[in-house]
Amino acid sequence: MTGQGVFDFEREARTADLLESVINRSDRILVKKLSNNDRDWARYANKHQAGVYIPADERDGGFFPSLVEKDRGGAGGKPIREAWFTTFWPQARDAERQSRLVHYTSKGPETHMTRLPKEPFADLLPASFLVMGRVVRGGGQIYECLTVDSGSDEAGLLAEVLDIGPDFHVAEFDPAERRARERERVLDFAEQVIMAWKRGEIAEFARDHAAMPATFELARRARAAFLEKHELDTLDPFRMEAPGDALREISREIEWELFKEFQRRERSVDLVRIVMGDEGKLVETAGVIRRLVEELPRVDALMLSAAQQRKSRAGYSYEHHIEAMLQGGRIPFEKQVVIEARKRPDFILPSLAFVNGGSQHAGTGLILSAKTTLRERWKQVEREKGTRRLYLTTVDENIAGNAIEDMASIGVHLVIPESLKKAKETEYDGHANVQTFQELCSDVVGPSMDWWSDHYGRRI
Repeated sequence: MTGQGVFDFEREARTADLLESVINRSDRILVKKLSNNDRDWARYANKHQAGVYIPADERDGGFFPSLVEKDRGGAGGKPIREAWFTTFWPQARDAERQSRLVHYTSKGPETHMTRLPKEPFADLLPASFLVMGRVVRGGGQIYECLTVDSGSDEAGLLAEVLDIGPDFHVAEFDPAERRARERERVLDFAEQVIMAWKRGEIAEFARDHAAMPATFELARRARAAFLEKHELDTLDPFRMEAPGDALREISREIEWELFKEFQRRERSVDLVRIVMGDEGKLVETAGVIRRLVEELPRVDALMLSAAQQRKSRAGYSYEHHIEAMLQGGRIPFEKQVVIEARKRPDFILPSLAFVNGGSQHAGTGLILSAKTTLRERWKQVEREKGTRRLYLTTVDENIAGNAIEDMASIGVHLVIPESLKKAKETEYDGHANVQTFQELCSDVVGPSMDWWSDHYGRRI
C-alpha cells in the first residue's frame, strides 16, 4: 500500500503467501495493531520512538526471550533490561537482523522492540498489523515478521484466520490450537452434510440449512442480536451514548460472525454437491479425483464467488443499519432518491424537496452517505454533493490523514464511531471535518429536527 486506496498488487499477493507461511510454520504468533507511533518512526526523521511498543503482558508472556539487566559498567541510574534475538523480515532488503527488546525501568513498564527495518512500516495505513511468528530453526528460535496493511485483503484474511475482532489491539495465538478449534466447530455440521448426502437429500438440506439469508434479513438478525445483548428496544441514536460504536459492533462484529457461519455452511454444501453429486451414490476414490479435475472451473468459480460475496455484502448491510438508526431516532429521510444525472445518494435528510426548496432553513438539510470502507470510494460522493452539505459516515479505522484533508478541501464531513475519534491507531483526531455519529446527532441533526418537522409535513 503506497497511499490511501493505491494498491501494489504484486506486493498484495506476496503478503498473502508470506502470511500463510508464517501462520503455518510458527509454534506461536504475536499480532499487534500498530499505533501511529509504531509506524511514524519509519516515515519521519523527527520521531523518537524507533520501533514498536510492546505491552508488559506480551513482553513477559513467554513469546519473547527473557529480559536480562544490561551491564552498564557501574553507571548510575535505574536498570535497563533487554533481550536480543534474531528476526527475519521478508518484506525488507536486509531481511535478517538482530533486534532488541528493551525496557528502560526509569520509564515505567514502557518497552520497545527496536533495530527493525523501515521498509515494512513506512507506507502502512492507520490500524495496520505487525505479525510475528516464532519458528524453530537449527536448534534455536527465529522470529519471522511481516506487516499487513489494514487496507489490504490480507488484513481480512488475518482477521478471519485468527478470529480477530474490530476492537482488537494485541494478542498471542497458538496456531495449532486455532486449527483444532476450527475443526471441532465444523465436525458436527460435516456429519449432518454426510447423512443428508447419503439419504439423497443434499439439495433439500442445502435449501433448509445452508442457504445464505438475503442481505436485509442478515442485517435484521444482527440488529436483533445487538438489541438483545444490550437490552434495548430500538436503535435510537439520541438515547445512545455511542451510536457510532453501536453501528460498528453490529456491522463489523455481530453481522460478520453470522455471515461467516452462513457462508461456511453454504459453500461447504456447494462443494460437496459439485464433487459428489446429489444422488448419494457410493463414489470410489478414482471417481472423486476425476470429478475434482473435471469440475475445477466450477470449484474456482465457487471460491471466487465467496470472495466477491464477502466484499459486496458489507456496504449494503451498513446502509440497512443506518436506515434502522434513522428510523429509531424518528429522523425524517429519503433513501436513494435521484437528484440529477442519475446520482442516487444513500440518504437525504429530511428530503430532496426540503433541501432544494429554497426556504431560509433549506441549508439545514444534508446528504448522508454510508461507506463501510472507503479507500478511493469517498471521491464518488463529490459528484453527489453539489452545493448541499454532505456527511460521509463509515466504520473504517484506516483513513489516512491526507485523505481526511482532501475531504475537507471539498467540504465533506467525515462521521465515525466514537471510540475511533481519539484512538492511538487512527488519524482522525485534530481534523475539524471529523465528528462522531453522536456529535452528528446532537450538534447537526437534533437542532434541525423542528425545522424538518414543520417543512417536511411529518410529525417527529
